[in-house]
Amino acid sequence: MREKIIEQHLVKAVKNSGGIAPKLVCPGFDGMPDRLVLLPRGKIGFVEVKAPGKEPRPLQVARHELLRRLGFKVYVLDNPEQIGGILDEIRTA
Repeated sequence: MREKIIEQHLVKAVKNSGGIAPKLVCPGFDGMPDRLVLLPRGKIGFVEVKAPGKEPRPLQVARHELLRRLGFKVYVLDNPEQIGGILDEIRTA
């Protein structure tokens, strides 16, 4: 399954949960996760979408660690079956 298809599944699931998942574009600050997941009641998480079995690049890993140190939830998604669990974790954070 291609990364784009997994990303589409994520966006649809977030929308069905009453939230939004805008594409995160940060000019001059490469390596940020692909999607910002915003759910009802002020719940937020970052999701890096990868093709199955692919790993984040070193710069992406560094950005994920930075966001986690700041207290944010960051997830790497490479299988649509992970989406429900990711959204549940964001909701309960």
